[in-house]
Amino acid sequence: MTADDQPTRERQIGIFEDRILTVPNLISLIRLGCIPIFLWLIFSEDDRFWAAALWGVVGATDWVDGWWARKFDVVSEFGKLIDPVTDRAALIVGIFAVGIDGSVPWWLVMVTLAREVLVAIAGVILGALGGRRIEVTWWGKCATFGLYFAFPFLLAGASDVGAADLLRWVGWGCAVPSLIYSYLSAAQYIPLGLEALREGRLDKIDAESEVGEVVPDGDDSQN
Repeated sequence: MTADDQPTRERQIGIFEDRILTVPNLISLIRLGCIPIFLWLIFSEDDRFWAAALWGVVGATDWVDGWWARKFDVVSEFGKLIDPVTDRAALIVGIFAVGIDGSVPWWLVMVTLAREVLVAIAGVILGALGGRRIEVTWWGKCATFGLYFAFPFLLAGASDVGAADLLRWVGWGCAVPSLIYSYLSAAQYIPLGLEALREGRLDKIDAESEVGEVVPDGDDSQN
């Protein structure tokens, strides 16, 4: 690529900022569309194994849309919204579904979702107080990825397939450490949140001071 071609390429990349029809967004929408199919399999067809398989695929492809967007420079505002919405919807709706179905005990459902609710509330409060946005920690990503595997395995372990017992043990093997990691990552957000709040307030002070230093155009003529 020549230097003359670079501005053209940058303009082409910039087009994607406000586009909806991109490959990563299509992947996110397909993943989101799998949620009703998952619910249909588990409640209407009473097919826990294939519901677990579909849920596992949705969870395992969590990274694909974000990776594609960054790799091929097609990050869009819609993608920034739909990607986390899809991830959380797939996890939370699925967890509630297996709880209602009776595939996993309700205490596990509540302990898992309690952490999600606490982090969400803390994020809202932090934003309301003017804090900066906190990026997801490495431990948090590991915990979410582990839970994406744990619950489908537990669901498959409650099916009538021959390897159900093994699948159930694998599910618990993923669930226990993932839950521990999820609460450890939640504890990490406490100092990160305090730092984000401090930085957000400093940003606000800096912005106000810059506004105060601006002299209106009409002041020179009045002196």
